[in-house]
Amino acid sequence: MTSQAASPSLLPLLQKYFGYTDFKLLQKEIIEHVLSGKDTLVLMPTGGGKSLCYQLPSLVLPGMTLVVSPLISLMKDQVDSLKANGIDAAYLNSSLSVERQRQVIGDVEDGLIKLLYVAPERLALPEFRQLLQRFPPTLIAIDEAHCISQWGHDFRPDYRLLGSLRREFPVTPIIALTATATERVQSDIIEQLRLRRVETFLSSFNRANLSYHVQPKKQAFPRLLQLVQKHKDASVIIYCFSRKDTENTAADLRAEGIDALPYHAGLDATIRRQTQEKFIRDEVTVICATIAFGMGIDKPDVRLVVHMDLPSSIEGYYQETGRAGRDGLPSECVLFYSSADKRKHDFFINQLSDAKQQQSAYAKLSKVLDFCELSSCRRKFLLEYFAETWPEDNCSNCDVCLSPREEFDATEIAQKILSAVIKTDQRFGAGYVASVLRGEDDQKIHDRGHAVLSVYGIAKDQSQQELKSIMNALIGKKLLAREDGQYPTLRLTAEGVEWLKSRSSLLLPRMKAEIAISKSSKASEIKFHEELFEQLRALRKKIAAERNVPPFVIFGDVSLQLMAQSLPQSLDSFAKISGVGQTKLSLFGKQFLAIITSFAKTKGLVEQEVAVMRAAKPARRIKSEGSTYQQTKLLIDQKLSIADIAAKRDMAPSTIVSHIEKLHAQGQIHDLEYLRPPEEDFAIIANALRDAESAALGPVFEKLEGRYTYEALKIVRLLLQS
Repeated sequence: MTSQAASPSLLPLLQKYFGYTDFKLLQKEIIEHVLSGKDTLVLMPTGGGKSLCYQLPSLVLPGMTLVVSPLISLMKDQVDSLKANGIDAAYLNSSLSVERQRQVIGDVEDGLIKLLYVAPERLALPEFRQLLQRFPPTLIAIDEAHCISQWGHDFRPDYRLLGSLRREFPVTPIIALTATATERVQSDIIEQLRLRRVETFLSSFNRANLSYHVQPKKQAFPRLLQLVQKHKDASVIIYCFSRKDTENTAADLRAEGIDALPYHAGLDATIRRQTQEKFIRDEVTVICATIAFGMGIDKPDVRLVVHMDLPSSIEGYYQETGRAGRDGLPSECVLFYSSADKRKHDFFINQLSDAKQQQSAYAKLSKVLDFCELSSCRRKFLLEYFAETWPEDNCSNCDVCLSPREEFDATEIAQKILSAVIKTDQRFGAGYVASVLRGEDDQKIHDRGHAVLSVYGIAKDQSQQELKSIMNALIGKKLLAREDGQYPTLRLTAEGVEWLKSRSSLLLPRMKAEIAISKSSKASEIKFHEELFEQLRALRKKIAAERNVPPFVIFGDVSLQLMAQSLPQSLDSFAKISGVGQTKLSLFGKQFLAIITSFAKTKGLVEQEVAVMRAAKPARRIKSEGSTYQQTKLLIDQKLSIADIAAKRDMAPSTIVSHIEKLHAQGQIHDLEYLRPPEEDFAIIANALRDAESAALGPVFEKLEGRYTYEALKIVRLLLQS
């Protein structure tokens, strides 16, 4: 783990219970902020160590920590892992018998539980709320906090119940954690949970150990088979669009001798539970799941995630690929892409009755298309989607950056394409514009009068695919933009208009050949004895079966690889392995040490120094109530409009308003009158706000039939508070 100064009182607990000698980036700062009694919002990628940010404080604080998690299936794994580390933890959900639920409640009443995991719907039960009133938690942790926001990719209505926790436990600190949240969702989380004196900690979204590949959806199954065979004996998740697809793909893999099972919401609950148990216990290696159905897998050693179909959003894609390589070891993410897959999503988006929801869904899908059709670094695109600056142009770990490329002078063809977009009134998509440029004899082109345009047929020497590829590159260069909707159209950006006027030259990358999918990674790999690693894996599986827990609860792959690399010859040396805490040392140390010492003696090997695991990239920043907020304040002081501030800061108006709310709460903004809407509009909004039964703005927005933006509602609310 990355070395950094840590509070002396925390390090012994970290070593004793979790087996780590130091914290990952931001963990110490987050834990100390939680222990100061303040609310906290944590954005940290999957595998970044979010859980430790509330698990360790629970060992310092008196009483019990309440953990709200959306997936019942995850709770048992987390509780098993905590118990294996010597920490008193339990979960309370509908999967338990009535008798077992009584036992857990009795343990809470007797003060025997340090961490209690519950699903959000548990908070709707009066008897449970009464239990919390009698035995109030000293810390509340909200996992997967993005589920509370209607702007998130995984909104769950039950999460709205959590807004009452602040009212019932006004002095209890709340920590909300998520791996995926845009700035709009972050603001909504803070508002819905009523977080106070909150600080937002943002770790880098970069998963350096993951390689990203987008492959044409041609001969997809044979390529999938190659991928799975390359990762033989490793855990693999394959996402498909429909339930039928998961079943067919699993059946086809089994026919090829691959141990694969389907997993989707239409299966019997018992079968789903059994399938998941087999997967986390390494009894089956491949799971084929629907994109829409969250698996709830807390498995650190998934080495391959494949999307056989188009994801519906970048947030969803990032979360799903984030299930790979949670232990930090190199893992692959492969997406098979065909633009025709968009039609599958169009069908379901068109079923939405709310026009705004439709618009939002198309906007999210459009970003996925942009990602798939990139001719520039995919990692850079992902990180910048989440508002993280990524200065590199080559990550050396996605198919674009790993592909041999050469640049060509695209000045002339780019001018032709941009001119064609303009002359067709910026109302058509890439395929149609390409057809015009190629001079195709299409009746629609003739009917619209586009066959007489000067751009008709001026790129006959280019294929349809070549032209679309160049258009994608121009989108990547921000000279073109794709409008959202069922039929995405192209338009020139301001930069595109300026470039066309300037007549400056333009170089674009040209792919020379498709590169084979590779495990190449910037993340450092541990050099270890593979034969010994397999022996240790077998022992781990045996012990896990005896204790009825998943193998990774005993030790993760990183720990086993470090054992197989350093060959510890004593319990003192074994204790230095990352992930070996005091409880695991006493429970399992002698058994693992016996295999290691025997292997070393047979091979004539000696003990080596234990490798230090380090994070591949630093954390991005801690976003406090300074920095970016102060930049907004300076522009507010200049009496700029919200639209002008958003344009100057290259941010959404909603983000600027969230800044204003926080600055106002801190007493840093005293004059917002210049933002006051016209008196008639102000009166209408003010009356609706006064009549509202809660602080939530959703009902007010609906009551006013969407005539006013959320930003306008928030500004009026602030003016009423002033």
